[in-house]
Amino acid sequence: MVSRPVTIRLIMVVFAAVGISGYFYVFGHKEQKSKFRTAIASRGEISTTIHATGTIEPEEVIDIGAQVAGMIQEFGRDPKNPSAPIDYGSQVEKGTILARIDESLYRAAVKQATANMNQAEANVRQAEANLRAIKSKLVHTKRDWDRVQRLVTTKALSDLDIDTAKNAFETAEAGVPAGEAAVEAAQKSVEVCRATLETAQINLNYCTITSPVKGVIVARRVNIGQTVVASLSAPSLFLLAKDLTRLQIWASVNEADIGHILPGQRVRFQVAAYPEEQFYGKVLQIRLDATMNQNVVTYTVVIGTDNPKGRLLPYMTATLDFEVERRASALRVPSAALRWEPAAYQVAPEFRSNPLKSVLNQVESSGTVTIESSNEQKHKEGRVWVEDGQFVRPLNVRVGMSDGLVTEIVSGELQEGTPVVVGESTEENTADSSNPFAPKLPTKK
Repeated sequence: MVSRPVTIRLIMVVFAAVGISGYFYVFGHKEQKSKFRTAIASRGEISTTIHATGTIEPEEVIDIGAQVAGMIQEFGRDPKNPSAPIDYGSQVEKGTILARIDESLYRAAVKQATANMNQAEANVRQAEANLRAIKSKLVHTKRDWDRVQRLVTTKALSDLDIDTAKNAFETAEAGVPAGEAAVEAAQKSVEVCRATLETAQINLNYCTITSPVKGVIVARRVNIGQTVVASLSAPSLFLLAKDLTRLQIWASVNEADIGHILPGQRVRFQVAAYPEEQFYGKVLQIRLDATMNQNVVTYTVVIGTDNPKGRLLPYMTATLDFEVERRASALRVPSAALRWEPAAYQVAPEFRSNPLKSVLNQVESSGTVTIESSNEQKHKEGRVWVEDGQFVRPLNVRVGMSDGLVTEIVSGELQEGTPVVVGESTEENTADSSNPFAPKLPTKK
């Protein structure tokens, strides 16, 4: 005997089934022509990407400064246009004169150091002459002292003569080390003066600022007449990019995506200056010094790219897509085909589910009615729809990677070249769509 609660549920199920059947009857017989928009399932390239933004940077930038203080007197000449001074965008060679600082003070310092050097060298020559005289005197006094010593036994010389000869010899002998020390001191003074002269000459040479490498002037930070002061650090005068045919992009990648970034990975990017054009590069480096902004951790990824025509300029903003995975010949359908779902009356009758049978099966198995959403799908399982006369019928597929616009079909019932439905446009019968109860205007005879 069936219990009362089960009887009530069965009655509710019957009413629901009758209502649903009436819905199918009304809308299934509705005279409405449906035109489906389709796209062909085709093979082609597809890739999954990680999106990021970054800034284009020169591969190597040299900040050229001044090592001496002074007033900027003039700029060098542009090698490409000798009549024009060095300025923004000038292409320079190694050794090209970029600017000159006023040399007056440094030239005077060189002259003073040169004079001191000459005086020190003269002192060395004087000390050497004195040393030679001392040594010559030593030779004579030693000869006299030797002769006196031979005559001591003969009693031919007085004690005064002996003491005088001895004192002269000892004085001359003691003068040799002093003379040698004087020569050494004079030579050291020459070395100090030489170092001072070299320093003054180097400072004078620093007044002429030259390019250390071949490159392009990115920025000029001084003007003629401006005084630069080199104290604790060298003031920056020019910013030189070594080679603009090779550029780098410094991109900020979220910590959630950084695990998918690898050195050598292919990167596609765009810049606002050429919105219709794609550029390509490769990951060169993943820097470990993460930054945090509003509790979001990002890592700097360096991408290298070629710029043979010089179209990309430093400090442009780039929109990047890191290719995580790519298929060269994948079966693809528009992602919209997997999202589109038809109305019940649009489905071919043989593919429509029987609502009453489905509900009764659920009641018998569990005693309760559970209606599951028809849109709920298993992981990586999908469904596309194809035209079947005036209706559509489903094809079960297994989906793979997607770039947002197209999705890969890994396996399933879909074949290459099959049109799949991506949307619809309905043409309703408007032959007589006026309201019969609305008042009608009189017609003219």
